[in-house]
Amino acid sequence: MAISYDGPPPASAAWREGDHPGRRKFADLGPLALELGGELPHLRMAYETFGTLNADENNAVLILHALTGDSHVSGADTEGHLTRGWWDGLVGPGKGLDTRGWFLVCPNVLGGCQGTTGPASPAPDGRPWGARFPRTTIRDQVAADIALSDALGIERWAAVIGGSMGGMRALEWAVMAPERVGAAVVLSACAAATADQIGWCAPQLGAIRGDPRWRGGDYYDAQPGDGPHVGLGIARQIGHLSYRSASEMDLRFGRHGQPGEDPLRTGRYAVESYLDHHADKLARRFDANSYVVLTEAMNSHDIGRGRAGVGEVLAAIQVPLVVGGVTSDRLYPVRLQREIAEGVSTCDGVREIGSPHGHDGFLIETEAVGAIVREALDRSSMSEDPRLDDRRQAV
Repeated sequence: MAISYDGPPPASAAWREGDHPGRRKFADLGPLALELGGELPHLRMAYETFGTLNADENNAVLILHALTGDSHVSGADTEGHLTRGWWDGLVGPGKGLDTRGWFLVCPNVLGGCQGTTGPASPAPDGRPWGARFPRTTIRDQVAADIALSDALGIERWAAVIGGSMGGMRALEWAVMAPERVGAAVVLSACAAATADQIGWCAPQLGAIRGDPRWRGGDYYDAQPGDGPHVGLGIARQIGHLSYRSASEMDLRFGRHGQPGEDPLRTGRYAVESYLDHHADKLARRFDANSYVVLTEAMNSHDIGRGRAGVGEVLAAIQVPLVVGGVTSDRLYPVRLQREIAEGVSTCDGVREIGSPHGHDGFLIETEAVGAIVREALDRSSMSEDPRLDDRRQAV
């Protein structure tokens, strides 16, 4: 295994990032065995770090991003990135995750398109993986995180923190490697993907695969602007509606037309313009293949699969767990976080985040999330190195 701290980004990032890796660092981790069989012959992961690892090496925190996030959890877009950090209000000096005391690591997920091996990365034959990229799961994502942890020499994280897809990974960490987790924070996630969530994903995947420029997922030789951007944009529009609440949409936009346009003739309603903006924004920074790969990984999420079932697996978790949910979330409603909290003996109920912003509230309400994170870190600092009892056999 090798850690590289500078140099140009790998092919999986180059198609978007050019020669500007920003704060990213890269780790070459060798082969990765996959849950569904076979292996990825070579894994490279992009990650960013914030703060300083202390002499006792007990202040490291792992941050896990959502579907279209990346390693740039904090910082300005002038640092070589296309956008500001996605949790910029939470991470930094004096913030909920205070970098004056904590050493934070945020990796780009397996299958992503911002530096970590994914469909745009070169396969062993030198061509992009494209449609040949293997099917991966949330457990594979955690296995990749564990490989990165090993390469960084971090034996135990003070906390593993994630929301949405990142929350799925945080929960799997508590199952797959509990001895390496001081505490886990699971935000706006579930123990197993629901039919409703998979159903929301179905038209998104259909929009991408139905784009004539999709070419079965092998479009990396296309001219700039000639990829499946329309399909990806439509997928984003569908997904974005599920991320926000109906009341917020009504309050913000009502039936108003976009300024300067008449929706009763050829113009757009204001909400249509809003969705067009988010479609264009994502298509400029994300890869359609990665969107498909990561969406299918989220659909696969089920901590009980191949084990003893969700209830038994939750009951076997001994990692201190803090669970949070957004009151207006219609995609991952609080009842799903309640299922986790009620099933895990180390969890003291759900921390409900009052917000009109729906699922995206875990990204927006950084003050409330900061309180949840601080609670988990306090519990981690008081807990001893977790040692599993016979209940582990239930998993």
